[in-house]
Order: sequence, then structure tokens, then C-alpha cells
Amino acid sequence: MRKSSISERILYEDNHLIIVDKLPGEIVQGDKTGDEPLLEAVRDYLKVTYNKPGNVFCGLVHRIDRPVGGAVIYAKTSKALARMNELVKNHLIRKIYWALVEGCPEQEEAVLTNFLRKNEKLNKSFCVDEHAEGARKAVLSYKIIEKYNRYSLLEVELQTGRHHQIRVQLAAMGHCIKGDLKYGAKRSNPDGSISLQAHRLIFEHPVSHLPIDVTAGELTKPKLTE
Repeated sequence: MRKSSISERILYEDNHLIIVDKLPGEIVQGDKTGDEPLLEAVRDYLKVTYNKPGNVFCGLVHRIDRPVGGAVIYAKTSKALARMNELVKNHLIRKIYWALVEGCPEQEEAVLTNFLRKNEKLNKSFCVDEHAEGARKAVLSYKIIEKYNRYSLLEVELQTGRHHQIRVQLAAMGHCIKGDLKYGAKRSNPDGSISLQAHRLIFEHPVSHLPIDVTAGELTKPKLTE
């Protein structure tokens, strides 16, 4: 399957921001793997498209996990990055995900609250007692969008931003994300992805103050009989 170019995956772009539809398996910025990050690909796109000499500024506003696809924001100026960082810090960016989970939750919609602790060595988070050392409160809400035979499609909105939060909390509820072997899925997805997508971002533009509402491409869904 041909890997689409950055220009084909731009969800929004102006003089200050560029929002790109990340493919599952891509890393948003450089890490110890040495694989080319999406950040560099976006920087190259900006350099070529706008014929910019020298180093091109491109700042990452937020992260999503490698096996997750969906909308990622990059800032094209240091001013925009500083202002977007403030929005992130003050929880002023609504982050809505789609998650395909095993089974079907009993409640059509609910708010989940857990306390999580990250294990750096395992690169995994665990639900712990709220008084445990290193415990951090994690809150999300979900509602069921569609039901299949063996899976359910959930719309999830984060209230906090903890490491692997959606993956841990849904697994703790007894409905792990399809393909997420790390958190208990029965089998992997053929492409190594997990069926979780950063589906929609809603925020006030840091410079124009106009409302921005961006939606990523469709998450691959099973047939209703699956």
C-alpha cells in the first residue's frame, strides 16, 4: 500500500498551524528508534512547498502513541507554539477519539475515573490505588456509537492527558482496544496498529481566535457481523 504524501494528509493549514492526519506506525517526533518522524516529514513539506531556505520552524503541540492514527497539530511559528502550549496546559483543546473495543460496555455512556501510574521500564501504565506513590488521576468520558457482533465503536473524550490513558482505562473496564496486545487484546491488527484514532480536535485559534474544528479520516471499522 502506497504511503500517502503529507500534502494529501493535511487537515488544516494556515500561516501559524498545520494539522496532519498521522498514519498508525508513524512517530510524531524523533525517538531512540531512529525512524523518520512525522515532524521531519512536515518540515520537509514546508521547506519545499514554500521554498524556504535554511532551517524551517516546526513545533510539535501534542503527541499521540505510535500505533495510533489521527489528527496531530504542529506550529509553524514559535509564537503559535507558545500560545498552543498554553491551550494544552489549560486543557483548552478538546480531544475526541474513536476506539474500537472488544465486547460491548454495559452503559451506553459513562465517565471513567482511575488513578494511573506509569512504569517507565515497561513503557506501560497501570491502574493503582489513588494513594499509591506516583498515582495520577485520569478522567475520560465515552459513548457507544455503533455495536457489532464482537466489537463496539466508542467516542471517547479526554478530560486529562495521562500516558496511554484511553488504552489503560478501557482495558480496566474490561473492553480493551482491538489490536492492543500491550493492554490485553486477544490478537494484533495485521498492520501492527491499534484501533484507536485521534478523531477530532476543537479549539480556539491562538492568533485569529476563530473556532477550529478538525476531523481525521475514517477509522477502519469491522463489518456489522464481526
